[in-house]
Amino acid sequence: MMMEVIWTRSLNLSFIQVIPPNQKSIDTFCSSLEQFPRVCCQKHLCLRCLLAQHSQAVCLADSSPAPGLQSVSPRPAMAEPVFSVQPDGGWGWMVVLAGFLNNCLLVGVTRSFGVFFIHFTQYFQESSSRVSWISSIAMAMQQFASPVGSVFGMHYGARPVVMVGGVLSSLGMLTASFGQSLLHMYLSIGLLTGFGWALVFAPTMATIARYFKRRRALATGLAFTGVGVASFFFSPLFQLLIDEYGWRGALQILSAMMLNLCVCAALLRPITLREDLLVASGGRPNDGRKGAECWGKVTSAFDLTLFLHRGFMVYTFAVTLMTTGYFVPYVHLVAHGKNLGLSDYEAAFLLSVTAISDIVARLFSGWVADLKLIRAIHMLFLWSVLTGFSLLLIPLGQTYASLMGLGLFYGFCSGALPPLFFSTLPDIVGIGRILNATGLFLMCLSIGGLLGPPLSGFLEDLTGSYDVSFLTAGGFILAGALVLLLLPSFFVCATTFSGRRTGDPASGQASGDRPALETDRS
Repeated sequence: MMMEVIWTRSLNLSFIQVIPPNQKSIDTFCSSLEQFPRVCCQKHLCLRCLLAQHSQAVCLADSSPAPGLQSVSPRPAMAEPVFSVQPDGGWGWMVVLAGFLNNCLLVGVTRSFGVFFIHFTQYFQESSSRVSWISSIAMAMQQFASPVGSVFGMHYGARPVVMVGGVLSSLGMLTASFGQSLLHMYLSIGLLTGFGWALVFAPTMATIARYFKRRRALATGLAFTGVGVASFFFSPLFQLLIDEYGWRGALQILSAMMLNLCVCAALLRPITLREDLLVASGGRPNDGRKGAECWGKVTSAFDLTLFLHRGFMVYTFAVTLMTTGYFVPYVHLVAHGKNLGLSDYEAAFLLSVTAISDIVARLFSGWVADLKLIRAIHMLFLWSVLTGFSLLLIPLGQTYASLMGLGLFYGFCSGALPPLFFSTLPDIVGIGRILNATGLFLMCLSIGGLLGPPLSGFLEDLTGSYDVSFLTAGGFILAGALVLLLLPSFFVCATTFSGRRTGDPASGQASGDRPALETDRS
């Protein structure tokens, strides 16, 4: 039976107030509750639910039941708790642990894949630009298919979707170990593993954002430290595995490691927020036309109205430019070191050293952002400028020591970016739309991830050196930083709502509940 469920929030939620359906209308019932203190009935949070075992409308209310209404305790098992604000801890730290391990096995592997790059070039006897497409397709597929992961996560929950993604990622690496051509590698690592990563990354990062508000940047930074930890250990580990078992055996071991994503998925406990009910209650009119109805379903499922959101589009374009240059050092820094005469282990250790400062930067960036000394978008601008300049300096390093120093500097600057990328997004679109926004955001970022490394490889084939590649990558990141200046309210020190500062404790409103940046639509 289709029933009206009214979620009400108060200081103490321990009783369920029940009224028989059709005896009072919802409006009359809400009006009758206004005479009782500490009962907050919000009519706009109504949503329709199918209660197979119940034939009554359920209303969560104050611990003191209203006269004339039946009180029941405990709450029915089918009713999930609704949080008015993110818990900022609790099981959220286990979700952060899952994000940490997922980033180890996704982005950490991607950034350490440059160790395989040299062996693929030698085995397949192909140019640098063509071999670069393997990792580029994987990164682009992970990001481009992220809206699919978001939609599946909305309908089935993050946990089963991430498990399926872990299985697909493992199968992709396993089939790649039998590859005889670059096309085989494109399809296995690029498409199959990349699609599996897409089902893992977006639901995981969105779940972290839903558990945290005040500590969101720190929680995101902790999850992303998995990238630095994995990069530190995976580069020499992959080199060791290749020396012992060859690149095919190393990919088979990596395939087994990917199955740990299924274990991480078990930690992603779902959470229901008040803003979810606001989003769910917003229906779309049906004009009776089948085509319009189908398009409305697609628009609703993927939340395509975000493409009309000015702040979201400007922010996405800026970060897309940054990602075009962001992954270039992690794909070609090892090859650049080899061109300068470094040994295999010295070149691989460059990525490990870069990962050390990357870990520190992710924690430092998240911690400073949560202090609210300056707005997160301003911090993102400063770190992106420093990252661009650090890439411009890499061609100056001609010795092992100088490359180590420049790698440390680049790792510290670039490591501060990812926590800010994802912790700023809920401030722009609101926490209720974060899952679909993360998917569409990553889909657009796939353009940069797809074009950056092949462009770098093409410039190396053209010039015989990676110097121009690093200069071009730095230019893309600086261009993205300039685009951030076009964001609505970028030059405003603090955005206000109803005359109160966002995030001010006196306002009683959390900055994560509503967009902190202006939400103009063009």
